[in-house]
Amino acid sequence: MAKVWSKRFDNALDPHIEKFNASIVFDRKLILEDLECSIAHAKMLGKTKVLSSSEVLQIINGLKLIKVEYLEGKFFPGPPSEDIHYCIEEKLIGLIGETGKKLHTGRSRNDQVGTDIRLWLRKEIDNIETLIIDLQKSFLNLAKSNIYTLIPGYTHMQRAQPLSLAHHLLAYIEMLQRDRERYKEVRSRVNISPLGAAALAGTKIKIDRHFTAAELGFNKIYKNSIDAVSDRDFCIEFVSASALLMSHLSKISEEIILWVTDEFSFAKLTDKCATGSSLMPQKKNPDVPELIRGKTGRVYGHLQALLTMVKGVPLSYNKDFQEDKEPIFDTAETISSCIKAMTILINDGIEFNIKNLSDSVENDFSNATDLADYLVGKDVPFRTAYQVVGQMVKYCLERKILLKNLKIEEFKKFHPEFDEDVFVDLKPVNVVKSRNSEGGTGFAQVEKEVNNWKKRLLL
Repeated sequence: MAKVWSKRFDNALDPHIEKFNASIVFDRKLILEDLECSIAHAKMLGKTKVLSSSEVLQIINGLKLIKVEYLEGKFFPGPPSEDIHYCIEEKLIGLIGETGKKLHTGRSRNDQVGTDIRLWLRKEIDNIETLIIDLQKSFLNLAKSNIYTLIPGYTHMQRAQPLSLAHHLLAYIEMLQRDRERYKEVRSRVNISPLGAAALAGTKIKIDRHFTAAELGFNKIYKNSIDAVSDRDFCIEFVSASALLMSHLSKISEEIILWVTDEFSFAKLTDKCATGSSLMPQKKNPDVPELIRGKTGRVYGHLQALLTMVKGVPLSYNKDFQEDKEPIFDTAETISSCIKAMTILINDGIEFNIKNLSDSVENDFSNATDLADYLVGKDVPFRTAYQVVGQMVKYCLERKILLKNLKIEEFKKFHPEFDEDVFVDLKPVNVVKSRNSEGGTGFAQVEKEVNNWKKRLLL
């Protein structure tokens, strides 16, 4: 079939340029959304009497048949069609004849593709939120069984203070909650209908944009037809939110990779989520977190590509915007795959070494702050207490012992307010238990937050 614009030109496109110009190889992913969009548009043309009821019925039945054939594997969109929109139009005309040529009345491929992308992205965002909730539930289930498990907490990758492992896991849930909130905000801006803006200036055809918006589940319509066809902010926002999500998954991945090393030995990988080496039979490799960490750069790259795409393009629609689809398609696929993989890893792929975790917090100076707080409780100014404990740590390091190994006489040499009860305060379990400020790692606070998240995630 001739190109939709062919009567304007005398000669055919160069074969390479035709292939270079086409988007059908990737925008066919939008076929179901394009059919949904076209059915709503046809209904609107009938409501406004632009088309007769028989014409509308004929068009809708034709579009529904195309959907059935596609889902049954009998219709394969592809070259030589230029894009999915024209591919469907060609198919429709082939099915119902001249009436099919009336479907495009009152719209352009510019507002049509903008609508299709938003319909597709809206579904993807809803799916991603469900996946994030599943991952949050996985972390929460792990946290519930590890409230009283201790783990070293770090700042600057140096031992800082002991923590409840559940508290550490709950931090991931908070990160993921911010990701959910960002996606919801993005969705609100995705959920605006550009349909009826036509090429850029609207149309003289009698249309009802609010009808099609409602029919397609959009909250509202674009108020400016130029902005409607040229806005790709929502694509950038989606990939930006996804880049932040990937940064969180990568952060989690990095910690798991460290935890399962022999040097840390905080956890081990199960056979469900690890592979071996082709050369070294003793190896068990953390491929899942490493791949997630690696794929983060892929999403970052898509964000940079989209930002560059919109930089400097004049109003309104430009062919540059054909480059919006592959980044968002791949981003959605990448993050969905990564979230699923991380959920499997947390559910079935990692086992914590409780003994090693317990031993690790018994053999460091991460209780030093609590020693200073002990003196504060005896009415010693914190800065004075801080300096005293600093001297004590230096003293212990020189003798290759820990604070708990000091005798009470040695404690009193550093400050007379030390007494026998200091040894109780130095125990890691009591160190964690005492951090009971709101949002802290104290067991009572952690239990409270676990229960809070159980209600929020309906567990």
